[in-house]
Amino acid sequence: MFYTDSFEMKLAYHSAPSLLGIKPANLFSVTRKQAGQVEEFNMRASHRGFKIRVMCECNERVLVILYNEKMLSTQLDDPVRKELLDSFGYAECKTLEAKLDMLSKAISSCDGFPHEIGLFLGYPVPDVTGFIENAGRDYIFSGYWKVYHEENKARRTFGNYEKCRKFLVAKLSQGKDIYEALKIA
Repeated sequence: MFYTDSFEMKLAYHSAPSLLGIKPANLFSVTRKQAGQVEEFNMRASHRGFKIRVMCECNERVLVILYNEKMLSTQLDDPVRKELLDSFGYAECKTLEAKLDMLSKAISSCDGFPHEIGLFLGYPVPDVTGFIENAGRDYIFSGYWKVYHEENKARRTFGNYEKCRKFLVAKLSQGKDIYEALKIA
């Protein structure tokens, strides 16, 4: 059995694909106490382009997004993603920070996750639109997200995400801290 009690282990377990450069962002929750470690991570990892940002807070938990600034900016500027994101009201958001501010407000003000979250997390646009059009039903496969198109490609992607997770978790299980595992000074 694997435990994700520490902040670093949660980071490795839930964000390995982003930390290892194959996904723009991951979303996960931590305890309020663990959220205190976000600032240290941001100071130590910023030179590698990583940042953790608090998206919303509840009584006991804090929802955070870990992202690679360059990769996420590039993905959100892709014309197809940008058009869909603009349809959700993001047209006036000119910077990544402005987009994340708006996403944070959308998460905090809604009963579930806003549909555009998938665009930030690197889900394929056809799967984001498929989810919206089908109200989350009639998907062909489910893993890290509900897949509506290109099942084989999604399965390969999910497999790569799992390899990242296993690799990073193994490093921490061997006694390395997250900074040593990622070769962050």
